[in-house]
Formats: sequence, structure tokens, C-alpha cells
Amino acid sequence: MILLEPFYFTFMLKAFLIAAIVAVPTALLSCFLVLRGWALMGDAVSHAVLPGIVLAYIMGFPLILGAFGAGMLTTLATGYLAQNSRVKQDTVMGVVFAGMFGLGIVLYASITSDIHLDHVLFGNMLGVQAKDLWTAGLISVAVSGGLLVGWKDLMLQAFDPAQARASGLRVGLLHYGLLTALSLTIVATLTATGLILAVGLLIAPGATAFLLVRSFGRMLAVAVGVCLSGMLAGVYLSYWLDSAPAPTVILVLTVMFILAFLRRVHLTRRATG
Repeated sequence: MILLEPFYFTFMLKAFLIAAIVAVPTALLSCFLVLRGWALMGDAVSHAVLPGIVLAYIMGFPLILGAFGAGMLTTLATGYLAQNSRVKQDTVMGVVFAGMFGLGIVLYASITSDIHLDHVLFGNMLGVQAKDLWTAGLISVAVSGGLLVGWKDLMLQAFDPAQARASGLRVGLLHYGLLTALSLTIVATLTATGLILAVGLLIAPGATAFLLVRSFGRMLAVAVGVCLSGMLAGVYLSYWLDSAPAPTVILVLTVMFILAFLRRVHLTRRATG
């Protein structure tokens, strides 16, 4: 059948596989980011890993180590500046991620490398290698497992940090653990969507699920379903539209969010009318 044509090519099968791998951790993490109002944090970290990638290339280290290190540095710097200045956290994040992204561009322009900046910024899903699949898979298992084990504690901290502290939870450990999971997840999405579009995977699934269900447990499950179906559909459509997979995936997720929003508006009007 002609509809099965994309599945005849190895590069498309790898694209479907990397999409399925990164869908689970990004969907789970997006629920916590939406609840905590950390949408800009995901954007900040995804942009800020660029100088880490360039520095890792210069020093001969694996690029994922540089990306993770830069992501953690950004989150720690943001938290320190927010706690020790009068400037609000969203303002601090805007300054930090813009500065780190600018530094990354300057460093990249100053060296000669075989790294294509477009692949770093927008992903290279059709050129994914076996090592990328293994890296994304290991990170996905670690992040997804950690979030599923500790989701109730993380939910309590998101809703009521004072109650979480009174209950004996280590709030600081949960806070920085979530930031570590965020940095690792962005590293996993480098090949799939790149730095620029990673924020779409970190926000859209959770936001869509938030509009569809009312309990957090169901929100996690729905977010995974939305992200997985959206990513696979986006990769499939990109073949027939002759477009890049990553932007197509984000467009599909955006359409799903709009449909969920319209459904919520309709139900609200019917309930009040």
C-alpha cells in the first residue's frame, strides 16, 4: 500500500523510533513544567546548552556532556540570581538564556567545525545514528522512571511547597532533581527537534492534557498519548509534505492544543449557558 511507503525506508524507521523514545520523558516533564509555570525555564535551558556543545567540541568531549553541563549551569545560575536579587525569576531567565545563546553563537562563529548549526538548532531526525538512539533511550528510561516514581512528591511540591516541607520531603532535592531531569531531556531531544523546537515538546503535551482532564495522574497519561501520537503523526506527515520532521511535529502538537482549547471553551459555555 502506498500509505505504508514511509515505513520502507530505514531513515524513516529511525525517525519514528527516536520520536517514540523522546515522547515519553518530554510529555511527563511537560506536565510538571505547566503546573509550576516553568514554560520559560524549558525555553531558557534549551537555548542555553549551545555554548556547552561548542565548548565540548573544542575540547574533544562528547557533545552531550557539554550540553548537560551548560543546562545545569543555566538552571543553577538562574536560581541563585533569583534568590539573591530583587529581579523576578522570569526576568532572570530571559537575561541568562539570551546571554548563553549569544555566547554559543559567538563561539560557534569563531571556530571551524563539521557541526552543522542547523542540525543543532532544528534537529536532524532523518540522519539519526545508532549512538543517538542509545543515548536518547538511556536518558528516556532514567528520566521517565524517576518522574514516575516520584510524581506524587513532585506534585505536592508544585502545589504546596510549605506542606511538602512539613511532610518531611527534601524540597531542595526535588527542585534540583527536576531541573536535572529537564537538562537531561533537552539533551535527549537534540537529535529529534534541536534546541529551538525542544520547548514545544516540553510545553504542548502538558498544556493539552491540562485542558482535557482534571486529575494529575490522568494528565500524565494523556500527555504521553498526545505527545506520542503527535510526534509519530508529524514524522509521517513530513514524508508526504516533503517538510522537515521537527517543525511538522510541533505544528501537529499545536493543532492538537488548539482543538483541546476549543473543546474546553465549548464545554464551559455549555455548562454556563
